Amino acid sequence: MTVDEGISRVAVPSPETRDRVPTDLPERGEPHRQPRPGSPQDDDLAVRDIVARLAAAWPAVAETTVEALVASTFESFREAKVRAYVPILVERRVRGVLGALCRDTPSGPGNGRYEGEERK
Repeated sequence: MTVDEGISRVAVPSPETRDRVPTDLPERGEPHRQPRPGSPQDDDLAVRDIVARLAAAWPAVAETTVEALVASTFESFREAKVRAYVPILVERRVRGVLGALCRDTPSGPGNGRYEGEERK
């Protein structure tokens, strides 16, 4: 038995791929970072979804008012380290504000409550 037996062979890159420079690496000295969840595109999509739900639930409130409330509430969470729950927190906070402003329950399916949530 020789030393080389039992050792798997390593693939040697072809001359074409060996000389190719990768384009997706960070510059020297710059740390490689994955895109953060909660990127501006994700936040914009979440704002649109929340505004659509809340505008449908409170049709008496102007959509621009709802959009301003949602945007300012999102801004208050700008420095949040964990971004996964920000849309949920924003929607709940704005629902509370709209409920206090209108002094009534929203119209539409679910009456503004989350599924499984009971009135207290």
